[in-house]
Amino acid sequence: MPSLRVLIVDDEKAQRELLSGALQKQGYTVSEAGSADEALAAAEKRAFEIALLDIKMPGRSGLELLAELKSTNPDLQAIMVSAHSTFEAGLEAMKKGAFDFLRKPIDLPQLLSVLERAGERHWLLAENRYLREKLEAPFLEDTPVILSPAMKEVFSVVARAADSDATVLVRGESGTGKELVARALHRASQRADKPFIAVNCAALPETLLEAELFGAEKGAYTGSVARRLGRFELASGGTLFLDEIGDVPATIQAKLLRVLEQKTFERLGGTETIKSDCRLVAATNQNLEEMVKQGKFRDDLYYRLNVIQITIPPLRERPEDILPLIESCIKRYNRGQRSPISGITPQAKDALLSYRWPGNVRELLNAVERACVLTRGDVLDASDFPLHSAAKGAADETGGAAAAPTLTLAEVEKRHILRALQYHEGALAQTAESLGIHRNTLRLKMKEYGIEQPEK
Repeated sequence: MPSLRVLIVDDEKAQRELLSGALQKQGYTVSEAGSADEALAAAEKRAFEIALLDIKMPGRSGLELLAELKSTNPDLQAIMVSAHSTFEAGLEAMKKGAFDFLRKPIDLPQLLSVLERAGERHWLLAENRYLREKLEAPFLEDTPVILSPAMKEVFSVVARAADSDATVLVRGESGTGKELVARALHRASQRADKPFIAVNCAALPETLLEAELFGAEKGAYTGSVARRLGRFELASGGTLFLDEIGDVPATIQAKLLRVLEQKTFERLGGTETIKSDCRLVAATNQNLEEMVKQGKFRDDLYYRLNVIQITIPPLRERPEDILPLIESCIKRYNRGQRSPISGITPQAKDALLSYRWPGNVRELLNAVERACVLTRGDVLDASDFPLHSAAKGAADETGGAAAAPTLTLAEVEKRHILRALQYHEGALAQTAESLGIHRNTLRLKMKEYGIEQPEK
């Protein structure tokens, strides 16, 4: 637990100094105030986790001060102190939000025990508030796909990891949205007002990649006619996102490791040591563990990158997210269009939910955008989506050559239930009727497969 900041408010100077000295020896950061006015002035300059408030003081009482402090710092844990304690006084203090009530003279072991519990409660409340705010933060406006439990867990990790400077490794198949998660981490962090710089490590040859990352001095390589700042410098104070980290050559892997360990680097062809002040997020669709075994990726770099791991499941494993993604894409397309798309037919929905999406979210969004542009009407139909797997399925039903099964019977049943729920917008009675089962049976199936009822 981080060091707790305690505000001691008592009009008796000797009492304040005694408690302050004892608490500082225990590792607490302590501030003192002799009145309510002094306490409020101190609280304006610094946020305190715990306040030790004497009830009887000249001017405003400790109980009045408690209400004012809690109005601006609701997570503050206040411990009320009085030499004239009564049951009624303690009850009133607890009603006003006090954490505990102690009698003077204060027993130090008892106080330390109360402070420890108060600190734990403060951080628990603060963490819960933080997670709620992060999960409702603006960055989710660009990521509406959190219906599935898997994606809810992804963004829960994003919310908890955002303000840390720890390196994050985002894993997942191509097109699952790894850069989207990296941007979400950045926008939810304290670095949000600083740059977010992205580099595709697979798109550049080795020499250019090194210059791109670390910069280069004039004449460092053919065509280098002026000093060039690298992405590590440009991302100073912000976040550097290295996509396709598995494609980084061995020579650059060593330099990356040094940046992560020492927070310093030199430009290509230069001798000046430059300090790195950016949070690194890396992404890959490759099996780095296997690459480490084969000697293609440094194990020490792998461990440095893999401090926090976020794995994005492929779209075929979270079909609950398909229709919300489609709706979001249509809304974005409709902005500024003279002839907006008004909807999508049930047949098109069924085809899109049946398709396995090997290109994941990227393929889905491209398909929807293409359909919006080329459709002859204002409602998207199945014919607007030339999906190969859907065509194969139709051929199988009409006697064509059957494709090798790729799903278990349980997976097929789960997907069919999900499609029915989406089609009937979460109405259990209508969904059960269309499936030919009782509503209680549907509930049991949903519980068995971990399916949450979609919001209407």
